[in-house]
Amino acid sequence: MDVLKQSGVYFLFGTDDEDRAIVYVGQAGSRKNGEGLLLRIREAHPSIEYWTEAVMFTTSNNSFGPTEISYLENRFYNMAVQVGRYVVKNGNDPNPGNITEETESELEEFIDYAKIVMGALGYKIFEPLVSPAYPPDALEDGEREEQILYFSWGTAKATGKRTSDGFVVFRGSTIRLTENPSCPQRAIKDRQVYADEIKDGILREDLLFPSPSAAAAFVSGASVNGLLSWKNRDGIALKQLEEAGD
Repeated sequence: MDVLKQSGVYFLFGTDDEDRAIVYVGQAGSRKNGEGLLLRIREAHPSIEYWTEAVMFTTSNNSFGPTEISYLENRFYNMAVQVGRYVVKNGNDPNPGNITEETESELEEFIDYAKIVMGALGYKIFEPLVSPAYPPDALEDGEREEQILYFSWGTAKATGKRTSDGFVVFRGSTIRLTENPSCPQRAIKDRQVYADEIKDGILREDLLFPSPSAAAAFVSGASVNGLLSWKNRDGIALKQLEEAGD
């Protein structure tokens, strides 16, 4: 298809050896030989070991120049890193380029459109793990009781929330740094992967886990039943809350 020979930005999706969702954000310029996006992916990413799906964005008239695609690549990369749903496999932060305010405004409209398309395709790469209103310090007492769950196990003190995607542990949670012999291997791997997100035992970013038990194991360094250990402000376990909601 001729459209795949144009300039634009692209996303490669897949999973790594640790079964984590990964993404690469790249750019491709038009070339004298008439090749663009598709050839760039073939040249720069010949291995299909990880990448299983690709999404590309361009324009109907091939109007993106080097400056525009550099700006878009940088913005998409940083948005994906900030949300944290995917491990972003770019080696470096892409150069944002130097654009005028008028061009920036136009490109931001394009970014808003791309976010809608990504969501419609089922890629939540730009959707926050939880609403910005969810962290405990941003909630009123009534909201906090209903939405936030608490975990306490030894030195571990955490807050989190069950979502449609799994279970989110909120930034600011205290992580127990030692690990019991019972600590699941998946939790040990998660602790290694997210080591940079823990400073002095405090979690610096919201993290998404596949289940309440996986979240509890990550926080405590032990095998813990998350349905029983995550509780609301009144001490009612998540299991009871979910049974009451059925």
